Amino acid sequence: MEITKVIIELLVGLVVFVTGMNMMSHGLKDSAGKSIRKLFKKIKNKRLVAAGIGAGTTAIIQSSGATTVMVVGFLSAGALTFVQGFSVMLGAFLGTTVTGLLVSLSSFSFSIFLMAMAFVGFILGFFKSTTIKSVGEIFVGFGILFFGLEAMKGAFNNETIQNALVSFISSINFPLLLMVIGALLTAITQSSSATNGIVIVMVGANSSLLPSGFYLVLGATIGALMPTILAAVKSDILAKRVTYSTVICRVFGALIGTLIIWAVSKPLFNFIYSLNMSVGLVLALFTVIYNLIYIAIMLPLVTPVEKLANKLFKDREQEKKMQSLHFINNNLLNTPSIAMIQVKKEIESMFQMAKSNTFLGLDCIFNKDLSKAKEIEDREETIDFINNEISKYLILLSSKANIDDNQRIGSYYHVINDIERIGDHAYNFLEMDRKLQNEELAFSDVAKKEFESFIDILKKMFDVANKAFNDGDISDLDTLKSLEEETDILKDKLADAHFERIKKKECKMVLSPFHSNLLSELERVADHLTNIGYSIISPTGDDIAHNKKIISDDIL
Repeated sequence: MEITKVIIELLVGLVVFVTGMNMMSHGLKDSAGKSIRKLFKKIKNKRLVAAGIGAGTTAIIQSSGATTVMVVGFLSAGALTFVQGFSVMLGAFLGTTVTGLLVSLSSFSFSIFLMAMAFVGFILGFFKSTTIKSVGEIFVGFGILFFGLEAMKGAFNNETIQNALVSFISSINFPLLLMVIGALLTAITQSSSATNGIVIVMVGANSSLLPSGFYLVLGATIGALMPTILAAVKSDILAKRVTYSTVICRVFGALIGTLIIWAVSKPLFNFIYSLNMSVGLVLALFTVIYNLIYIAIMLPLVTPVEKLANKLFKDREQEKKMQSLHFINNNLLNTPSIAMIQVKKEIESMFQMAKSNTFLGLDCIFNKDLSKAKEIEDREETIDFINNEISKYLILLSSKANIDDNQRIGSYYHVINDIERIGDHAYNFLEMDRKLQNEELAFSDVAKKEFESFIDILKKMFDVANKAFNDGDISDLDTLKSLEEETDILKDKLADAHFERIKKKECKMVLSPFHSNLLSELERVADHLTNIGYSIISPTGDDIAHNKKIISDDIL
């Protein structure tokens, strides 16, 4: 019965300790959260400063997991670079050592006064000020934390528990296995502070367990990364690279630390015992010293780690997208004339993708068929990707091209923008079909037939615009302009016909927004196609330059 009581005391003490730690962390986040987020946004490429911010943030909010998860978020948002994110994570683990130092104070006689802070915090909770309430929550958490430590200490001081612990740890008697246990315990609790607190109290109750305590807290440095790993699973490649690199470096660091301590364990612990210090404080100081040494070694190696991470953790999505680029590559930049030809071919490929998506999207609407939805979405992503890649390529090419080629480059910028916008309209067709199906609506057969006449004109415009852009034949521009004017007239005609059907109750009023939006989307596609055709004589792709040229030619 006695042993059951002690085990319950130990478990309850652990619960109270973790609860107090969480309360203190919550209060600290509330009072300093906004300032911390602003601080993160101001991180520069100074590694030591970034590590200091990571350590300070974790020391304030008492959670390396919260800090590193925040880093993952900033990395995914593109607000931090690899160097910045990795450096902040290095510092975060130094910040967790503050908890260990606090826990080590429980071995001193004044810890009773630290527990009394819970009452002070309770009083502060009655104030109206949010700031004072947050401070009160910190005090309550701080006091409860030490109350939990006192309960655990009482349980660990029980002779039966001590003998059981000594027997269990002695039966393991293998540093690497102890390190694994420390990592697993921390991964389960998702708190290295909790693991370190338990180990420090355990060691404080029985100094013979100090060597095992060293290996356990080294393992905790690995297990502490579990929240970060979970956060990075669905993040982008940069967040994954930083997280996985941190995990690998932490594992190597813990292994090397374990092997060194193992190799010099006898003289090292004989020396520590001769100091007559609190073993709990010794263990807490060890976590500080270990992390300082680890940071000092790793900070100069951040750049090599980044290069290795780029090789080890490939961006499969990026590689897949890169395969959609068939013609341009940086090797051609030294021969601008050839590069210009290849850029034009890449734009033609992008144009065909937008054309395919346009008519697939329209098929979705008129056939109420979403089977091609994934194909449309994937192609839309590819169009956006190609647009960005061609834009970057044109910037590089412009510094090497001659004046004439630079004028064409300016024209190409507008063309790829028009193609990208056509791709967006095509995606809008897909979204429109989803809404129609969700509301169980569909266009009438009459409306479909009318839209088919508009679509037939668009098909002709795609062909004419493509031919004009590729062949540079301005004689096709008159046809293109004529077709574009035809779409303007047809848009008004179809809109009037739709409202006539509504008056006659041959069509549902609820379809009006869809009918109007579809007409507008189709007209915009026609406008973009006109711009693409006219880009051969005007960088902006408008037909004003064409009209001016005709007038000029007539005068001459």
